[in-house]
Amino acid sequence: MIEHLSELTREIEHIWASKRLLVIGDVMLDKYVFGEVGRISPEAPVPVVRSTHQTIQPGGAANVAMNLSRLGAQTHLVGFAGNDEDQAQLERCLRSNGISSSFVSSEGFPTITKQRILGGWQQMLRLDNERLDVRPKDDYDRLIGRALEGLSGFDAVVLSDYAKGVLTEEVCQQVICAARSRGIPVLVDPKNADFLRYRGATTICPNIRELSIAARLESRDLKTLFDVAESMIPTLEIGFFTVTMSERGIALVRPGQRFIAPAVARQVFDVSGAGDTVVAVLALCLASKVETSAAMELANLAAGIVVAKVGTVPVEKHELLAALSPQMALNAADKVVALPELLVRIAQWKAHSERIVFTNGCFDLLHVGHLTVLEEARRFGDRLIVAINSDASVRALKGPSRPIVSEAERGRVLAALAAVDAVVVFDDPTPLELVLATRPDVIVKGGDYDVTTVVGAQEVLSWGGQVKLVPVVEGRSTSRLIDKSRA
Repeated sequence: MIEHLSELTREIEHIWASKRLLVIGDVMLDKYVFGEVGRISPEAPVPVVRSTHQTIQPGGAANVAMNLSRLGAQTHLVGFAGNDEDQAQLERCLRSNGISSSFVSSEGFPTITKQRILGGWQQMLRLDNERLDVRPKDDYDRLIGRALEGLSGFDAVVLSDYAKGVLTEEVCQQVICAARSRGIPVLVDPKNADFLRYRGATTICPNIRELSIAARLESRDLKTLFDVAESMIPTLEIGFFTVTMSERGIALVRPGQRFIAPAVARQVFDVSGAGDTVVAVLALCLASKVETSAAMELANLAAGIVVAKVGTVPVEKHELLAALSPQMALNAADKVVALPELLVRIAQWKAHSERIVFTNGCFDLLHVGHLTVLEEARRFGDRLIVAINSDASVRALKGPSRPIVSEAERGRVLAALAAVDAVVVFDDPTPLELVLATRPDVIVKGGDYDVTTVVGAQEVLSWGGQVKLVPVVEGRSTSRLIDKSRA
């Protein structure tokens, strides 16, 4: 379980949007042709795919940029392109996702494209359009100039190497040295077997095979491989290795420390782009100074989301936060939120078509009557928000001797209940402003109310919601408990 989950959630919800990330590397345009296979071709023993629809997605380093943007970061992308229609398509797609770009074109070099043909969910064929010859030095000089332009304004740099010619040793070293002198973390997703070109980066993020090749080691024993990796760190002048291990998770290797974040079990449809997602999440975590082990676990969680999708598809912020929800449910403190944070969570829940239920009360001295209302309320939807009166609000309603239990303690006790997904405190005599802000699908109160006396009922009905009244448990109330304790 990720430690300090509430702080990490707040980082994702509020801080990541202020971060500026620079991605430099091999940009591509991924094209997908989806279809159905019904027969074998009479011309050759190959399946005939009847096309049903086509899509395009930014790929390679552009997919790293897409992941960063969908996670909320301000993202700029630098790389080579072909000054052709594929570049125009790529730039339009990036702009529509809020990503700025600066591409350098070389005469005779097209924008790299990968076209995949899928029959059902199965990839049948991939067609690549690329030229991997050495580009003119002037083009590399222009690329370096654009990469270093405004570098001080970025919070982290990602070098996304797909071995297509962008990240030469000169490009890597100029960018890494400039970033390092400014205290900016640099993350490398490597494809070159000689890791010395990435010397001085904050972390290098290979998969097991890439690390084995770089270490010139054929052993499949993780301890042996990590021992060699650890011995490489001083020579490479990096902080640590981040090693993706497919179904075994992600490992952090630094001098004197090994940490493995186990993989999150998911149905795997397509591993395309999972490494890009890992690097993007780690980059944002380093930019936000998130503790390294928590960053690894978060990246692991994000990778589990994207492998369940077909094609090169980035992770969404709301998906990542939704994946954290089961862990947040285990920690009562993470359920007690202020209104701005609650509204973000509601947006994520509604993005997943979840039905939002709202109830409110003082909940001073929790008793079985309260539990009955809350458990019944939860049955009307997928998420239950409980709004509680602040201490000042309770005193105004109940008198100077109340509440018996403080708002902080009441909130924590309610949040510990499995039926409750979020607790929010309000100061007003009624929760009307909260109802208007949260716009629940269902509002629930005890059976001692009717529709005309439930605050917010008419408003909820006006936007197509429902009002539900739950029978109260006779003889159970906070006032009776107080009288009994006094007696």
